[in-house]
Amino acid sequence: MDIQEVLNCVFSAWYPKFKHITIKSNILPLPKEFLDYLQADGIVLPEQCVAASGKHDEDDIEGEELDVDWDSADSSETKMPSFPEFESLIKKIIKNLGGSVFPKLNWSAPRDATWISFDKTLRCTCPSDVYLLLKSSEFITHDLTQPFSHCKDCENKNNVTVTYELVLRKWQSLASGMEFRCFVRNGKLVAICQRNHTEHYEFISKMKDEIVSDIKAFFYHMVAGKFPSKNYVFDAYRRDKGKLLLIDFNPFGAVTDSLLFSWDELEGCIGEKQQQGQQENNELQGSTDATSSMDTPDDKEPIFRFVEHPEGVQPHPYSCFGIPEDIKDLTSGEDPYKLMDLLNLKIQQQGQDASSDEEGD
Repeated sequence: MDIQEVLNCVFSAWYPKFKHITIKSNILPLPKEFLDYLQADGIVLPEQCVAASGKHDEDDIEGEELDVDWDSADSSETKMPSFPEFESLIKKIIKNLGGSVFPKLNWSAPRDATWISFDKTLRCTCPSDVYLLLKSSEFITHDLTQPFSHCKDCENKNNVTVTYELVLRKWQSLASGMEFRCFVRNGKLVAICQRNHTEHYEFISKMKDEIVSDIKAFFYHMVAGKFPSKNYVFDAYRRDKGKLLLIDFNPFGAVTDSLLFSWDELEGCIGEKQQQGQQENNELQGSTDATSSMDTPDDKEPIFRFVEHPEGVQPHPYSCFGIPEDIKDLTSGEDPYKLMDLLNLKIQQQGQDASSDEEGD
């Protein structure tokens, strides 16, 4: 994977060419002040969002008194950011797209931040929903700070200027069992995988031949030869028999989740198996024109993997993002000092409880 392959997967780079087979979307260039806001520490919503959500009726707090020691309050106030023009554009786009949108940046959507949303999805109905998801996502931080970290030519990253953008896509209620991740190597569809590999869908095993056939037809008729990279990953949604929707493009490499495959398989064995099958076909046909054979779809079926049994279900890969770091360190044993502190605290509490019991006697 090189830098150019990553740049080819920027949403605005491929959307104009494939807009007729994907979800309706709007692209907004990110102003510098908003970029700075996304990269700043802490989660503070912009002033307009707080003002809109902070209006209370006086009757709601009738009879309540706020006992605040203003002298002891921290004198350094957190400055609330403000993006009135940018926020106005977001509101307008949300309205034009039916009232609900799915946000992402150049490459990634904040899928790791669904734990913080009200309905545990990426559905946004107002700017504050968008801000909260983007600010809470490590995927978004990766896009902003190290998008080329896995590239073999990453030493040239300082010569690349990335124009960051906010993408708002029309919200679609998609059945998770009908989305598939497709891996393309050397221009050939070599592997297909169930996108949501944390669930078992019985219908997939019954329809696997139809699914593979539809995805192959969709790839060779609608995608192949139109995307600039030879190696890439795309996600497709099978709405019905013979009807597919393009969801997204991703780089062919470790930065993209390989799901039920490993990248060693995808970059090695599977690709070699595909090439071997192509060579055998060429020998049988007595053809020496390798270029011609590579330009046409071969009869080799892509490898299709899905969760065949309920016992094969894996933990959700994003479930750990909603857990405090201290808890993760304790359960994984990565920080033994935190465990020692917890045990010492527990011993102190037991000692205090014992002292209280003796005094009570």
